Amino acid sequence: MTKALASKWLWVLLALSPLVAFGQAAQLPEPMPASSPLSPADAAQYQIGPGDILQIFVWRNPELSVSVPVRPDGKVTTPLVADMVAIGKTPTQLARDMETVLGEYIRTPQVSVIVTTAQSQYSLVKVVGQVTTPSPLPYRSGMTVLDAILAVGGMTEFAAGNRAKIVRSEGGKQVEIKVKLADLVNDGDLSQNIEVRPGDLIVVPESRW
Repeated sequence: MTKALASKWLWVLLALSPLVAFGQAAQLPEPMPASSPLSPADAAQYQIGPGDILQIFVWRNPELSVSVPVRPDGKVTTPLVADMVAIGKTPTQLARDMETVLGEYIRTPQVSVIVTTAQSQYSLVKVVGQVTTPSPLPYRSGMTVLDAILAVGGMTEFAAGNRAKIVRSEGGKQVEIKVKLADLVNDGDLSQNIEVRPGDLIVVPESRW
């Protein structure tokens, strides 16, 4: 190959290299979308926990509006509100508590709290007892008790399905909701297919005989 021809090919390669690089970049996978906030229905009953990311909006006071994580001790700190307990509260409850504190500094504060990233144990549904794989499950909107039971592999042969229950926290108290899982799974009784909530515990006891 002559020196002139080699020089010509070098220029061709240099000209094509940006196009090749562009083509490789175009094939890169797109970044994962950011976690979406809880739906309004879920947010109304969701209990805030450590690790959650909260968006705090203070109407007409943008300097007080921030995004903060819930610390391991269950508290949050925002401008003018230091070390407020957030764990175990719904977003609405936390907003009202923050309004009480902010009322000492500004007139009639209006606060909104949105859970932008739910990462705590309160965003899980736990299934224990006589199921194939007892484990916590990530909560999703519209999730039912049947969804949860199927996700852990179903009940074992020793399960007393009709004595199952959902243990739920409401207003700071624990309530128990009876569920006849055997009727649901074996007989298709959809009246027993109760919709679960974030933080629910599904207990499937062992048969007595």
